[in-house]
Amino acid sequence: MLMKSLCLAVLIGGGLGALATPAYAYLDPGTGSMILQVLLGGIAGVAVAGRFYWRKVLGFLGMDSDPAATPGLAEKSPFESPETRTDK
Repeated sequence: MLMKSLCLAVLIGGGLGALATPAYAYLDPGTGSMILQVLLGGIAGVAVAGRFYWRKVLGFLGMDSDPAATPGLAEKSPFESPETRTDK
């Protein structure tokens, strides 16, 4: 079944490729630069989204560690501590 589907996809792709006419188009360096910017921006966006949701993904997979065991996460911010208030 998989071999039949693969052969059919190759035949259709080859047929469409044989019917294609040449495109006499010009792509200047600005177009290439824009394509590169879109690709790099997409990669950066995926990296930022992954950074935001990494803890949720680990929790969903059951691999999330205890926040108290992670250095820096269990400590309170000095902005939340009542000892650092100056308006006593």
